[in-house]
Amino acid sequence: MLQACRKTGYKWLLALGIAFGTVSAGLGALPAAAAGSVELYTPYLQLSAPPGDSIAYSIDVINHGSSTETVDLGFDTKGNKWDYELTAGGRTVSKLAVKGGETQTVNLQLDVPLEINKGVYQFQLNAGGEALPLAVQVSEQGTFRTELTTDQPNIQGHSDSTFTFSATLRNRTAEKQTYALAAKAETGWDVTFSDGSNSVTSVDVDPNGEKSITITAKPPESVKAGKYDIPITASNNSTSANTTVEAVVTGTYNMTLSTPNDLLSTHVTAGSQRKVDLVVTNTGSAELKQVAMSADTPTDWEVTFEPSTIDSIQPGQTAHVQATIKADKKALAGDYVVNVNAAAPEKSANAQFRVAVKSSVLWGWIGIVIILAVIGGIYGLFRKFGRR
Repeated sequence: MLQACRKTGYKWLLALGIAFGTVSAGLGALPAAAAGSVELYTPYLQLSAPPGDSIAYSIDVINHGSSTETVDLGFDTKGNKWDYELTAGGRTVSKLAVKGGETQTVNLQLDVPLEINKGVYQFQLNAGGEALPLAVQVSEQGTFRTELTTDQPNIQGHSDSTFTFSATLRNRTAEKQTYALAAKAETGWDVTFSDGSNSVTSVDVDPNGEKSITITAKPPESVKAGKYDIPITASNNSTSANTTVEAVVTGTYNMTLSTPNDLLSTHVTAGSQRKVDLVVTNTGSAELKQVAMSADTPTDWEVTFEPSTIDSIQPGQTAHVQATIKADKKALAGDYVVNVNAAAPEKSANAQFRVAVKSSVLWGWIGIVIILAVIGGIYGLFRKFGRR
């Protein structure tokens, strides 16, 4: 009886020992297999951005356990066709080792597509069995367009100037685009395009990229002063953009003064007058206004003009003026110089006339009469005193 009791006691002690050992073994393994020791954290769970923008998240992977955890990283786009990149230490990463009680930082970059509707889009970052929900609010309706802009669309210069404009071509589409460049300037204008130092007629622009273009416009030689609009277009089969640059030509001022046959000499009798036809020509590219006529003459000479002022002469046109030159009545025979001037506020011209003065016929006859009178007097004296 006593022996049976002892056997039964040994069995209970053995069972308790096995049970205690099993529990002890289980408690000893708990730290190495603790579930939920990894946490994902970012302060910004929902950000706002326009189409074509990029969003950057900084996400902490925290290991609350006491041993190192190896964490597989994954990103669920939830069916949204967005480009993304997970990096750590400046390189793409898909797996992390996080020491117990420490934190590693992962950077997530999301690119908002250009072609997208306005609204909120859901995403999820997965790491070590943990999930971090993220959301992006697209703030405006996406577009599929091209932009062509210039910071300085208006440039002023003379008719012989070269007008240079800087333009920026932006591809606001999701695909690489090749754009043909064209200008619709007035006849005679020479418009060219360059990309850097190379002359081009088309350019390639990456998705959501931009290209700087130089536009050079040269006016024709006969261009008149004024404002000239030059429409510029960048286009292909699917998209296009346009802008307009403006060249303000101030023109050049120039004129000539001469006669219809370019003869710059005449003659006049002392005390009389001579009419001379003058031609004033606008050889510049800008209009000449209020052209005043004047003359520098010898002493006691007079020069008058009809008209004395020309209201306007258009580029390439002429105006006719009649000058009346009156010589001094006491002028001796010989050559004299008369300077004739045509002056506008912006430009002037002059012509130097050689005027030959001839003695008056009356004085010739008077001289003859005097000579005859002298001869007659001498003849009378000879007759009177010769008889004696």
